[in-house]
This record gives sequence, C-alpha cells and structure tokens, in this order.
Amino acid sequence: MTSAPSERHRLRATFEQDAELYDRARPTYPAKLFDDLQALAGLRAGDRILELGPGTGKATLALAQRGLQVVGVELGESLAAVARRNLADFPAVEIVTVPFERWQTDERFDAAVAFTAFHWIDPEIRYEKTARLLRAGGSLAIVETKHVLPEGGDRFWEDVQADYDAVAPHPDNRPPPRPDEVPDLSAEIEASGRFRNVAARRYLWDAPYTADEYIAVLDTYSGHRSMADDQRRELYRRIRERIGERIVTKTYLFALNLATRL
Repeated sequence: MTSAPSERHRLRATFEQDAELYDRARPTYPAKLFDDLQALAGLRAGDRILELGPGTGKATLALAQRGLQVVGVELGESLAAVARRNLADFPAVEIVTVPFERWQTDERFDAAVAFTAFHWIDPEIRYEKTARLLRAGGSLAIVETKHVLPEGGDRFWEDVQADYDAVAPHPDNRPPPRPDEVPDLSAEIEASGRFRNVAARRYLWDAPYTADEYIAVLDTYSGHRSMADDQRRELYRRIRERIGERIVTKTYLFALNLATRL
C-alpha cells in the first residue's frame, strides 16, 4: 500500500488543471537571463540540456532558439502536450512525461536547468539526482521567481492584504518583500555537497495587469487553485473590485543561481 501524496505533490499537480491558462497567463523570462546563463555556464549550440519541470515550455523555447538540445522532464500530461505544441518547430527538443523522481536515463548532460520548478522536486533527491545526471563539470542553473515590492511600488499590493485577511486569514498574509530581502540559494547549494555555487544574478521586471489579467495569473498559482471554490470566488471578486478599471504593476524578481557539479 502506497502512502498518500505529500502536500508538495498535491500542490504541484494543480498546474495541470488548466494548462492553456498557465501558458497564456504566466510570464516568460528576461532575455538577459538566458544570455547570462549561457555565458556563465559556457554553453554552446548543440550542448545537451536537461530541463526539470518545463511546464508549457516558457523557458524551453528560449533555450531551443539558442541552438541548445533540450530534454524536458514534465510530470503533467496536459502541460507537456502544450509544450510539445509550442516547440513543434524544434526537433532537438524532447518532452518526457514522468515525475523527475521516477525518470531514468543513462545519458549525461552538459547542464541541468529548472525555471520556477526546482522547489517542487523531492528535497532528498533534487541535488543528488541532478548531479548524477550531469557530466563532470556540468552546470546546474536554478531560476526562482518571486513577487517583490520595490521602494515606491504600487500600493495595491499592500492594500489587497485586507482582502486576503477577510477571505483567507493566515499568518503568512503580508505584502511582497523588498527585492533585497530575498536571499539567493548559495547556502543551500553548498550544503548539498554536490555543487559549488559560482554565480548569482538577479533581474527585476515590471508587468502591468488589468483586473482580468491579474485574476488569470492568480488562477495559475497552486495556493489559489487549492482553495475551496466559494472562498476562491469571493477572493477574486474582492480583488477585481479593488483593481477596478486601473492597471496594477507587479514586479517580478527572477533570481538565477548557477552552480558547477563537483
């Protein structure tokens, strides 16, 4: 008898519920991030890249456009189907549908990359297994995405906390952090014993949203999708009313952590 899936496994499966919405609403990543990743990792056209959790191929497309050969390991059938459609013009990209924890291969890669996905992999194997799949000296690139509130940013992100407190009260309800309050992964990477951190880069990007556009983004987040239906509808109603006809600006922090396999 198998044990019940962990909370992490349950939440990471929520992205599969509406792959088309995920593909439409989620942002892509800055071109400078890919330029830096390729330069810092010393990647050249034709190198073999393992991508963990490519989703609908938001980052995979940029990698393929740089001439890299990509094997993407995606657990969601619907997400993988959209990724294959989006990457149909790139025969050097393969999307495998299986949880990374169960995936087996004899191939060794020049680099492994994960875009807003690494934290969903079981912690006891995420560094260990990735290291085993890299050639000696291969690179690991982990990109994390965080909503931040820079000095002088849109007050909406502070005001909207009242809606969360009214509908879904929780000790973690608070405005987004300042960009300099978000740490990199250096300590975690070093603690794995399998990699040394060689670079960390940070990129701020502002995205404007109408009320409908922002609700669409929220509806791709695991925490919101896992709410009770009536609770989620009420929260979205309040947020839509608070935004009204204006445009809100959300600031994303994309953090690139580059490490080398020991």
